[in-house]
Amino acid sequence: MESLLQAENISNVIELAVAPVFLLASISGALNVMSLRLGRIIDRGRKLNEIPCETDSEQYIEADKEQRLLAKRARQIHQAITLSTMSSLFVCLVIVVLFLDALFQLHLESFIALLFIIALLCLIVGLLIFLKEISLSTHAFKFGRYKTVDKP
Repeated sequence: MESLLQAENISNVIELAVAPVFLLASISGALNVMSLRLGRIIDRGRKLNEIPCETDSEQYIEADKEQRLLAKRARQIHQAITLSTMSSLFVCLVIVVLFLDALFQLHLESFIALLFIIALLCLIVGLLIFLKEISLSTHAFKFGRYKTVDKP
């Protein structure tokens, strides 16, 4: 009888663990996007490093300005990736503690809730930093010169 109750309890825990697993999948998608952006920032920085220009020239000053902006963006993306990864780790801890609680009846409901709250807070802050980086990159982008078409 006790093994039946324990199997039923584990079944309930598996049902509870499904939602955090979907959250993990979502976070991994966000991490993929963030790491791609970081790669593009690094690629652009390398390309700027290859441009031959003399110190104090206008081209050098512009390249230096863009490099500083790229460094700032890279730091922000790195922070967003770190916080999102921490969020994933806390979600994994939630799942592990859920199972440990079910197996050993440790009554860790408050601790599980705290871990989940920490996971969500890390994710929220990481996404806000990511949003800030996107805003920074959008404002830094310069459109090339283009002709306006006069209307007849």
